[in-house]
Amino acid sequence: MRTFPAARGMIPQVAAPNLDDLARLRRVRDRIDREYAQPLDVEALARGVAMSAGHLSRQFKAAYGESPYSYLMTRRVERAMLLLRAGELSVTDVCFAVGFSSLGTFSTRFTELVGVPPSVYKRDADPEPGIPSCVEKHVTRPIRNREAPAAGPPLA
Repeated sequence: MRTFPAARGMIPQVAAPNLDDLARLRRVRDRIDREYAQPLDVEALARGVAMSAGHLSRQFKAAYGESPYSYLMTRRVERAMLLLRAGELSVTDVCFAVGFSSLGTFSTRFTELVGVPPSVYKRDADPEPGIPSCVEKHVTRPIRNREAPAAGPPLA
């Protein structure tokens, strides 16, 4: 790892992933997309592609702009949004169906990414008939990195 001088010490620079690493990262991303509802952790994902957890995390972030854990949480919230819009399952059932083991964690993460709690999202979901699923998925995609607008006036 190379370092570059900065005002207060050395800043490490992560090298861009090589082609072998990119293929492994793509396998990790595909596994997350397929097995999002299963208990997954970075160490298990890393073992599956013969990388260390730290190396996987650094290279995944360099390639995709977010950590493997953040990517997994975003996939789970996307699937939860779809299930909540369908309206057939309760918020608790959706929570466990998409792989969360705690309703509190699910609600917190959902609210961070979507901007409203899952119960409010479910209540206000109004599926428009005739909208292609690819368009609906794009329009309703959760916002990453806590960029969701606040749901109401800030509490004092």
